[in-house]
Amino acid sequence: MANSFPSAGGGTRPPYYQRRNNDPFAAIRRNHRIKVPQVRVISPEGKQLGVLDTPKAVNLALEVGLDLVEVAPNATPPVCRIMDFGKYVYEEQKKHTHSKSTASKIKEIEFSARIAENDFITKMRHAEEFLSHGNKVKLRLKFRGREMAHTEIGFGVIKRALTELDGMGHPDSEARLMGKQINVMLTPHPVNKRKPKFHMPDAEGDEEGDAPDEPPSGKS
Repeated sequence: MANSFPSAGGGTRPPYYQRRNNDPFAAIRRNHRIKVPQVRVISPEGKQLGVLDTPKAVNLALEVGLDLVEVAPNATPPVCRIMDFGKYVYEEQKKHTHSKSTASKIKEIEFSARIAENDFITKMRHAEEFLSHGNKVKLRLKFRGREMAHTEIGFGVIKRALTELDGMGHPDSEARLMGKQINVMLTPHPVNKRKPKFHMPDAEGDEEGDAPDEPPSGKS
């Protein structure tokens, strides 16, 4: 009697199927997965403990409830650190998620070629707030009607805005005219290098929209 079931490897499905492991931490060797005979060991506090036999180093980590994690596999001998691997993975994932979330946030500030001084200062304050929160900021200036005949006025506004915000961020490229508008993207400086001019939060942190303690420079 003929077998009605397909034989192994028959049909359209390949005979061997392996699931791809998308865990970026799966390749990090730790504890008994470290097969080299000796490793250079770093303590949880960052102190050099020297070159130890791998079994001894693993036991040293496990005795204190931690893991021996390979951090420099290409070194001779490989460098391992005693740490809480679960906590390390959590912190790395948290940093990656925060970085990805921040990178995806782009705030937009729109100008006109003949923007009033008070409106300009208000927009500078908002731009500083966005940059202070780690957001990228897109400055956009729209020309209306006959304003296209004097694009230098619009470029002057954008140039002034970039100058006023140079303490908080830097342009990714030069401002460019695209159709009837000028665009330029600003990336925030590192936190310790940001110097606000228009939005001055106190130690407790002002709410968004609070007026600065001192009149902003350049305001008539």
